Amino acid sequence: MNALLIILAVFTVVGILLYNTLIARKNQVENVYGSLEALLKKRYDLIPNLVESAKRYMEFEKDILTEIVALRTKAVATSNIGERMDLENRLSRLIKGLMINIENYPQLKSDTHIMHLQRSLNEIEEQISAARRAYNQAVTDYNNIIEMFPTNILANYMGYRKKEVFKIDEDEKNPPDIKTLFDR
Repeated sequence: MNALLIILAVFTVVGILLYNTLIARKNQVENVYGSLEALLKKRYDLIPNLVESAKRYMEFEKDILTEIVALRTKAVATSNIGERMDLENRLSRLIKGLMINIENYPQLKSDTHIMHLQRSLNEIEEQISAARRAYNQAVTDYNNIIEMFPTNILANYMGYRKKEVFKIDEDEKNPPDIKTLFDR
């Protein structure tokens, strides 16, 4: 009888530990994603200011500015993480292109407001990159724990499913064409 109680107590403690570990990993993913969303919100708030300031000078780049605003609007509105990742990657690529184009306009480079916005946006882009790495690590830890024995049994029972990591676009995997950048 004592041996049965000890075995039952051990299984109960192990079950509680596994359950708590699963909950901690799930909450970690949600926490890191929340931090990433806060940074994305900062970027979304800066974009209209940069676009409005740049419009005065960049008549030729109007299509890029319009597309940036449209992507920002779509990204804010979507709740699908996969779609959001795709929109964020496209938005990042366009913003990088805009920053390169700003270099081609001497009057923009001398505008202190534009330069401040550009520095702020560059800083936020670096923070977003770090937050994406943290998110991917949290998702990897979560995915590992829900797929490894014995937590996979409890995770399956609790309905936990594998989450997607942020992936970069195929375009960003290729090295930049320096010649194209200098020919602009």
